[in-house]
Amino acid sequence: MYLGRAKKLCHQLEMKVRGFIAERCDRSVIKDFVEQWHYSKSINGVKSKYCFQLLNGEELIGAAIFAEPATKGVDVHYSTTNPKGVIELRRLCCIDATPKNTESFFIGQCLRWLRHHTDLEICVSYSDLTYGHKGTIYKASNFACVGQVKPQKLIRFNGKLYHDRCLRVRYNGTLKPFAQRLNDAMGSGTAVFEMSQAKNIYVYPLRDRA
Repeated sequence: MYLGRAKKLCHQLEMKVRGFIAERCDRSVIKDFVEQWHYSKSINGVKSKYCFQLLNGEELIGAAIFAEPATKGVDVHYSTTNPKGVIELRRLCCIDATPKNTESFFIGQCLRWLRHHTDLEICVSYSDLTYGHKGTIYKASNFACVGQVKPQKLIRFNGKLYHDRCLRVRYNGTLKPFAQRLNDAMGSGTAVFEMSQAKNIYVYPLRDRA
């Protein structure tokens, strides 16, 4: 469905970034889109807090998910006075047939919404070198690179990579269905561990610091 739309948009030379509309939406609206267009092909384990869609008219051309930091202790590291004020950009993707600067425009619109409608103070995100992402989009969006995360243990399953925390995701004390499937696959050998490359850490202040 989205591939057909992408081909159609590719021929619309009048596409202008400034004409796109970024707005908050329900997770269900962008779930399938993210699973098609994001390099991870998955939103498993992402506890979405704020979801956004990017529209060209009525066409969905981009999606973003902001959530509580995935790594334990990250919130305290960046804000000892207000850990709940830290948010992480967990997913960002657009169709291929979009003009230059589309993603940085989209990020900017999302951050502006968060600044005006929440009490959040800091947005954190990562560029994953395992997938060849060097953080160009974050630099264009005025994020500051503040270091790197060391290589981490990942799980390769059915041609996709998952963080090993997916093995431990529970609901009411019981492993969620996907976590159980991963554990079963690890036991049978159809899923295996492998190490990632480093990730660059990017930070964007949503509030001016005194």
